[in-house]
Amino acid sequence: MSALSYLYNVGKVLENNLLQVGIDTPEKLQDMGAEEAFIRIRAYVDHGACLHMLYGIQGAIDGVPDKLLADKTKQRLRKFYKTL
Repeated sequence: MSALSYLYNVGKVLENNLLQVGIDTPEKLQDMGAEEAFIRIRAYVDHGACLHMLYGIQGAIDGVPDKLLADKTKQRLRKFYKTL
């Protein structure tokens, strides 16, 4: 169990994915950002990572449950996701 497990939206699967791509602290996740963390997870760990995981990562960074992300944030993330 790492410090990541104390963040919103970070369960065992997401924690494991983040650890596998070298993100082992909340600070590293914050510095990298949701998009880059998601790209790394999708490229190296889970090729089928979904939009919901991206929302979860952003919520972990923002300190909120993914369901409470601002609509503007969700729209930005959806647009990014569609480019992948």
